[in-house]
Amino acid sequence: MDKTDILYSPALQTDSPELAAIARKVQAQERITDEDALLLFEKASLPFVGALANQIRERKHGDTTYFNRNFHIEPTNVCVYSCHFCSYSRIYAHRDEGWELSIEQMMEMVKKYDGKPVTEVHIVGGVHPKMNLEFFAELLTRIKAHRPDLHIKGFTAVELDYMFRKAKKTVEEGMQYLHEAGLDSLPGGGAEIFAPEIREQICADKIDGEGWLNIHAAAHKLGMHSNATMLYGHIENYAHRVHHMRRLRETQDITGGFNTFIPLKFRNKENDMSHVAESSLIEDMKVYAIARIYLDNFPHIKAYWPMLGRQNAQLSLSFGVNDIDGTIDDTTRIYSMAGSEEQTPAMSTAQLVTLIKQARRKPVERGTLYNVIRDYSDIPLEEIESNPLLN
Repeated sequence: MDKTDILYSPALQTDSPELAAIARKVQAQERITDEDALLLFEKASLPFVGALANQIRERKHGDTTYFNRNFHIEPTNVCVYSCHFCSYSRIYAHRDEGWELSIEQMMEMVKKYDGKPVTEVHIVGGVHPKMNLEFFAELLTRIKAHRPDLHIKGFTAVELDYMFRKAKKTVEEGMQYLHEAGLDSLPGGGAEIFAPEIREQICADKIDGEGWLNIHAAAHKLGMHSNATMLYGHIENYAHRVHHMRRLRETQDITGGFNTFIPLKFRNKENDMSHVAESSLIEDMKVYAIARIYLDNFPHIKAYWPMLGRQNAQLSLSFGVNDIDGTIDDTTRIYSMAGSEEQTPAMSTAQLVTLIKQARRKPVERGTLYNVIRDYSDIPLEEIESNPLLN
């Protein structure tokens, strides 16, 4: 057999003509179908999908693995919604059990990073009825006035939908208003699973899948970029996962505004779905790999290490992932409250670089929009640790 043929790889040896056909599509850089993706979930081995995903990852990015230096602001965990999978929020009627930060308190968090080489602040939280559109526009304006170079990635489509409806603004008007106030891009949260029959069971009272897609498309039309997520490993099936990714792929074909796709593992601690078993590590890696194979128009696949854990995030770099998020600095509690491996999610630059190098990949610091800030491949670890501008 010709060694240039992808099926020469031992991991891709198969008796299935259907799986072999999918492998040849990948080799030819052809788009796979929904039926192909279902077959990969149902029939393909982990080594098989991993080998295909890794080929795509290396074709797009070589060994480059991105990270950024960021911190999170979570304005509140008080929320008007009651998603069954959520371990983070406290309903508004019991808001004394949660936290509510003032603009001054959030600005103090921003000022804590003065003189430090962070490039992004990530703002997400619960949906609090008193934290309205004008409240957050003032926060954005003040952050930009204090530190104009800091990229503000903020607000899930769930938060935005509530803000816009309460302010009686259209999606387009609301997005324009926040963009002018300083909002640079959107995170991918709140997507969950788009299938209405699943959404009805796990998060019936918040924005639906079409609404989520519409908000992101509106941001893209303004020249803003965004991320996309999928909550997997609960009561959905493989077809629901494929449907979710198809809707994302279709939107990306039209707008081109998504930066990265982030599969988010359901965690079952301290929520109304604690009876649902969590997915296995094998299933986790299959999700990353199949996402990389299916989402051919998404530039990047990210493993959010505070949710997945450091070692598992490192493993994902062999299954199509080329981004492991950022330093975080213990400023997010969304997944630690749900029982993730990372109860105090913070990694220094040196630790992130070491983790990536241990996986025999090339660590590259990026900005939010994947502009290269610094290649750490040849910088000695001692220099990174001793230089505050590098660590």
